[in-house]
Amino acid sequence: MPQSLHIITGPTAVGKTEYALSYAAKHNAEIVSCDASLVYRGMDIGTAKPSPDELDRVPHHLIDVNEVDAPYDVVAYVRDAEAAVADIFARGKSVVVTGGSGFYLKSFFASVIDLVVVSDAIRVEVADLYAANGLEGLVAELRQRSPQGLGNLDVMNPRRVLRALERCIASGKSLPDLQAEFAARPEPYSDCEKNYILLERDPENLRQRIARRVDQMMQSGLVEEVECLRELGIERNPSAASAIGYRETLAYLRGEIELKALVPAIVQNTNHLVKKQRTWFRTQIRRPDQCVNF
Repeated sequence: MPQSLHIITGPTAVGKTEYALSYAAKHNAEIVSCDASLVYRGMDIGTAKPSPDELDRVPHHLIDVNEVDAPYDVVAYVRDAEAAVADIFARGKSVVVTGGSGFYLKSFFASVIDLVVVSDAIRVEVADLYAANGLEGLVAELRQRSPQGLGNLDVMNPRRVLRALERCIASGKSLPDLQAEFAARPEPYSDCEKNYILLERDPENLRQRIARRVDQMMQSGLVEEVECLRELGIERNPSAASAIGYRETLAYLRGEIELKALVPAIVQNTNHLVKKQRTWFRTQIRRPDQCVNF
């Protein structure tokens, strides 16, 4: 009998935490977070991290596993998630995966990382080329290494072009060859029975929930939390510092926006994130097995 992997997602503030807790309790499961901000210790209020009581109700994994000044990426997440899932299964329990971070979520359905190892020397080489010749120079070098074409690469996106050229240099292969190898990689957790549940709410109801959540974050001490995180080095970690709620509060603490603009900025950016999440769920993840509308 295959082991069960229950994947519960939905946009920010839809109610994933409580739903996942109740679901996990009913299915003899432990929870694996797929939220890119919950991995950081100290980022509690702005992430709406589950409370100590909620964490006690059901065992959680991949929460508070990284210092706030140390980067944590999808490569580390895939490694840590695989270890957590294997540990839970070994103890005879099911797994509930919950969160809304796109690539972290997608890693349970498809490969999101390749096996090419890029050295620091190659990263410096490509960065120097970019500094000297710009995006046009990177694309020209990439075309020279991939005469059969660049596939579906967005050549207007510097970050993607940089990463593609780094991998071509490191592997000695053309971009289409790398893309073909990546597409042929096996589906992760293919031996599991996956149940994918998408949570939704009426858009206006969700906007109201977001506004209330942000007000509660402010009342709970978001500004004070970010002040402490600055001392711990959050600004040295772009991934953590750019998280919604934190980037706006950092801007306020640096004097870039006024206090009265802080809450509206967080609310607006959270609503923009919700739109991006809904697009991601629709276009990047398979059709859900179950949709739950509150």
